[in-house]
Amino acid sequence: MFRLGALRPLSRCSLQFQLNSTFVDGPPITETNRAETSMKRFWKTVGIETRKDGIAITLDNRALKTPSGNTLLLPHNKNLVATLIATEWENQTTVLKPHALPMTSLASRAIDSFVESDSRDAVRLSLLEYLDTDTICFYQDYPPPLVTQQETHWDPLFSWVEETFDAKIEKFTSILSNSQSEESKQKLLAAIDGLNQWELAALERAIHATKSFIIALALVKRRLNVDQASDAARVEVNSQIERWGEVEDTHDVDFHDIRRQLGSAASLLSSA
Repeated sequence: MFRLGALRPLSRCSLQFQLNSTFVDGPPITETNRAETSMKRFWKTVGIETRKDGIAITLDNRALKTPSGNTLLLPHNKNLVATLIATEWENQTTVLKPHALPMTSLASRAIDSFVESDSRDAVRLSLLEYLDTDTICFYQDYPPPLVTQQETHWDPLFSWVEETFDAKIEKFTSILSNSQSEESKQKLLAAIDGLNQWELAALERAIHATKSFIIALALVKRRLNVDQASDAARVEVNSQIERWGEVEDTHDVDFHDIRRQLGSAASLLSSA
C-alpha cells in the first residue's frame, strides 16, 4: 500500500535506481546495488511525496533516484505517472523484475537525458533517421490479408502526415537504398522541435517499440491511441495470425510487450 508522506530530508543513503546504467568509477554503494546483486525486494513501503518542486516516489522514505543520480522528481501535473511508478515498485514481490519497471525507466530517461536543449536536439536528429526505414513505408501486394491490414492501419497515417505537416512520405516495396526526401524530413523534424523532455522520451520509446517514426509521432500527437498504434506496428504479424493462427508464447508475448512499451509512453504524456 502506498503512503502519502510529508517532505523529508534525503538520507545520504538515498535510493539510487541504477538498472541498465553504468558508472565510470563503478556504481556507488547504495541499497539499489544490493537489490541488483540479490535481485530481491528489500524495501517494505512505497510512498508518494508531494514537494514544493514536484512529486517524489520513495522506498522506505528514501527518494527514488535515476541512473545518473538525479532525484526522480515529477512535475505536479503528473500524479498519474507518480502513481504508476509507485505501483511498479509495490508490485515487485520477492524477486526484482527490471522489465516490470517501464514507467520508472522511461521517467528516468526523460530526467537524465532530455533536460538540456542540446541533448534534446541531438536525440531528435537521431530519431528522425528512423524515417528512412519506417515500418509503414514498406508495402507488399500479397497476400490479401496483409494488403487489407496495410490499407486499414497505414494509409490513414500517410494522409494524416500530409494534411497535418504538409510532408509527403514515399512508399517502398524493397528495403534496399530507400530514403525519404530532405524536404519531408525537415518538415517532420520541425514537427518534433517543440517537444518537451517527457514528450521526447515517449516518442523515443514508441519509435523503438514500433520501429516507426510515423506511428510514434501519431501516438505522441494523440492521433492514435495505444491499441491503434500497436495494431499499426503489428500489421504483418496480425496478417500472419489471420492466415495461420497464433503461435503461443510468441505472438501473445509480443502483443503484450509492445502494449506495455506503448502504454508507458502514452502514460508519460498524461497531465493528470
